[in-house]
Amino acid sequence: MARPSSTLAVPAPLRAADARPQTGRAESGPEKPSDGNPGAGPLSTDAALLTLAQWFSPAFPVGAFSFSHGLDWLVSTGTLADGGDVERWIFHVMTQGNGRTDLILLAHAWRGDAPGDLDTLARALAPSAERVTETVEQGGSFTRAVNAGWGLDLPTCAYPVAAGAAARACGLPLAPTARLYLHAFAGALTSAATRAVPLGQTEAQAILRNMCPVIDRLCDEALDLPLDAIGSAAFAADIASMNHETQYSRMFRT
Repeated sequence: MARPSSTLAVPAPLRAADARPQTGRAESGPEKPSDGNPGAGPLSTDAALLTLAQWFSPAFPVGAFSFSHGLDWLVSTGTLADGGDVERWIFHVMTQGNGRTDLILLAHAWRGDAPGDLDTLARALAPSAERVTETVEQGGSFTRAVNAGWGLDLPTCAYPVAAGAAARACGLPLAPTARLYLHAFAGALTSAATRAVPLGQTEAQAILRNMCPVIDRLCDEALDLPLDAIGSAAFAADIASMNHETQYSRMFRT
């Protein structure tokens, strides 16, 4: 492929209005999502998909690489010793722990529930100080980046709340937002395991691939649930995050 000419114009940063799915009609102001689930079908523009891919890319500055969700402590005790252990642990965190909980919070933020109330709930649901740090600091970093890059004015919130509110503000559909958010979460856990267990790159990618149908099922089941349906039963992961607070030698912040 020929290299681009040095005279090629650099496009202006994508604005929130540019990221919204285009409907073919003039826009008089920010388009608000409907109360339904517009993300059930295909994305209406490539720009929307690319925006979500950027937000939940490992390159987006939320600092996910520095958190392990308690995996660091489990590796130190020998509980997670190989790829099979890691895959089972990620599966349970996703389906019975923060994965499912985050989806419900994200969906309610996308539908317009008060971000402050959802942020308070997200913090209260965190079982340890490190879990609060994990969700609040990633949410703060995400909010600062989207506010600066997409011309938004969102308050700092826990990560899933910030992601849902930003997608709503940009008119991005719910289902792809939720899927890419959860895939990024699984990817961050897999990346932590690759460094800490350690796992080979090929084995780690196989684990992440195996999480894709789990992500699909969770999104199909959780996006329409009320806040009262939030519940967690990933006790070993919660205890690991508590023990990590006093771990002497560690690779990750959580």
